[in-house]
Order: sequence, then C-alpha cells, then structure tokens
Amino acid sequence: MSATETAPVTGPSFGDAASGWLRGRAPVPALVAAALVFTLSSVRAYGKARSGIDNAVVVRAARALLSGGSPYADKRFLYPPGAVFAALPQTPFPEKVLFYAVPVVTGALVAVGGVLALRIFGVRADSRLAVALALGTALFLPFQSLVFLGNWTAASVVAFPAALLLARNGRWAAAGVVVGVAVALKPMLVPLFLLFLLARQWRALAWGLGLPAAISLSAAVALPRPGLFFTRTLPFLLHGQDAYARPYDASWPAVLPRLGVPHLLAFALAAVAGTAVLYFAWLRWRCGGDPALRLVECAALLMLAAFVVSRPSFLNYALVVVPSLAVSVVVRGAAARSVWFWVPLVPQLGGVPWPGVDSAQRHAFRDVVMFGGLAVVLGVAAWRGRGGGRDDGVVTESCYRYSLCSEVGARRSGPETRADPEAR
Repeated sequence: MSATETAPVTGPSFGDAASGWLRGRAPVPALVAAALVFTLSSVRAYGKARSGIDNAVVVRAARALLSGGSPYADKRFLYPPGAVFAALPQTPFPEKVLFYAVPVVTGALVAVGGVLALRIFGVRADSRLAVALALGTALFLPFQSLVFLGNWTAASVVAFPAALLLARNGRWAAAGVVVGVAVALKPMLVPLFLLFLLARQWRALAWGLGLPAAISLSAAVALPRPGLFFTRTLPFLLHGQDAYARPYDASWPAVLPRLGVPHLLAFALAAVAGTAVLYFAWLRWRCGGDPALRLVECAALLMLAAFVVSRPSFLNYALVVVPSLAVSVVVRGAAARSVWFWVPLVPQLGGVPWPGVDSAQRHAFRDVVMFGGLAVVLGVAAWRGRGGGRDDGVVTESCYRYSLCSEVGARRSGPETRADPEAR
C-alpha cells in the first residue's frame, strides 16, 4: 500500500455497540429492581418445608463429630473431611435459624460470583450487564435449585470466577490457592488443575493439589473412623448414589441407561464425549485471543467435560460456568455472541415449558441438553478459531484521511507485548 493510500475503514459492529451499551452504568431504578427480583428469588425457598436439605447433611455430619461419631456413618455425607470442620460454625444455631439463613447466604454467594465474573471482563458491578445477569440468574432454574438445597456448590460458584480473575491478572499462584481451598470443601473444581497444566503454571498446580491434600489429611486425622470414606462413601459415589438421587443426575452414564442404552455402552459413549470436550478445551487454549475470554472458555470446557462423564452431575452445577460465559458476551469473538449459546439455556428459565420433562424426576433430560449444548457451542467456536487465533477485538477508528487500528501495533511488535496470561 502506498503512502498516499488509506487503509480500509471498518466501523464498529452491532455487537461492539451493544457491548459498549451493556458496559455502561444502569439507572438506579433498574439496579434496585434487579436486586429486589434476585432477593425474592433467593427467599422463595421459604415457601417449601425442607429448605436447605444439602447444607443440613453437612451440619449433621459436624454435629456427629462433636458427639463423638463418624461423619461418614451417614451415607448422605459425600464431602471431603475438611467440609466437616467448615460446617462447625453452623452447629450452635437451631434448625429454624438455618432454615431462614441458608437461602440468603447461598444467594449472596452466587451474587458475589456474578460480580467476580463481571470483573474478569472489566465490567462494573452497577452496569446494565450486571442488571441483566441478576435478572437472568433469578429466573434460572439452577439458581432456584441451589438456594433451595443450600448446596455447597455455592463455594465453587465463587471460586471459579475468583480463580480466573486472579489468573487474568497474572496471579496464578493465588488462583491455585483459591482452587485448592474450594476443592478441599467440595472437589468440583478439580478439572481446573488441567488449566494450570495448559498454562504451564506449576506453582499454581502445586498449590491446587497440595492444599486440599493437606487440609483433608489433617482433618481426617481428627475424625473418628475416617476409613469409612473409602469403604462406604466412595463406593456410594462411584455407583451413582441411590434411587433417591439418581433421577436428578444429568451425566451421560446416568441418563443414557434411562433411554435404554446398556450401562457399559453408556459409559463408553460418555468417555468418548468427555475426551472430545477435553480436546476442544486444549484447542481453545491454543487459539489464544482475548486473555480473559481464553481463560473463561477453556476453563468452562474443562468443567463441562467433567459434567458429561462424572457421576453425579446435578442441575445446580451449571451456575459454576454459566455466569462467566454469559458475561463474555461483551468480548468480540465470544461464543456467547452466538444465538446457539443461549438456545440450551432458555428452557432452564422459570416459566418456559418443556413438555414431558418438566417434572423433577425427568428434569435431568433437560439438564443434559444444557450441558451438552454448551459444550458443543464452545467446541465449535474453538474449532473455527483454530489455525490463526481468535478475534481479539481490533477496533478501527477513522477520521477523514486516516485510520487507526488499536492493538495492531501491539501484535506486530513481538511476543513480549502480547496480552497473554502466560506472558510475564
């Protein structure tokens, strides 16, 4: 191109304009309304007699420890030893107090996770996107399930975006600490160890592996009959729990046999599907692009691979990955900008019917579509981005005789200036 020629000018797309609008500060009435709807959705559990069922199991295990018994004598207690001691602060409170407190605390933890997800992409907590996230979460069936059960998945809902935010800021060791503590409470974020491997962050991996091991071993020493975890709890988990919990399990080894697929074949299909999702996670990491988007989409694929294979895989697990993925819509090239990303999520909104699978016993069929659909959309996006890197949001501005492309110079100046979470 000669010096007298001008570069072609590319104006902002509709997605970029919408992204700018979503990042803007929301009106105060909208913020108040969103907070009110979110709070009302959190406390709707009060209308049911058995609110906080899952949290009650952990508190019961802590009380068993105080009375000299083994927490693992209860087959419903499926958490690591560290969770017993984490539940001790709840033991002095009567059941009525916990009935009213647990849904509120669980909802607050989800709100914190949402704010952290926003911060991964530099979006303010009083933005229009924050309002949309709060309203969408309030109507999201996995959220309603989580606050009703008081499930400790809420810890992972906070830890997942917290770890990615720290990694986005180059604080990988701190991210490993967050993941390690979360795994010590509930081993849901174990797939993120693979993220540390992909990023070659060995110190973060050491923290992530070492902390839960040290916490669990220390706690196990203080428990009566800790061997029950291996002789009773672990076999119970590996067999997919029992007839009470199995209908709610959305993993392929649990859902496919309900459709007539032999158990061995179902496990083989799940293994193939999980391996494919892991491959797409590796491919997404190789694609590069926007550092925050790269972290979120790769980590989400790692988690979804586990949701496909591992037993159990329940509805509320979606809250670990969906908020961060939904917020990524503000980044050019995000899978969340595709309408197909939202298709498997819409049936999970309260009031949207799905004939034949609306009952609690058959809801797992809807959930497996959600997990599988998200994995497919993210996998296709990673496949399309292979070979040259993902679009990292070059913005072109023009004025009469010249055009300026932001970040182009940074790309051409060499690897030392690349916005890459591995770069130091």
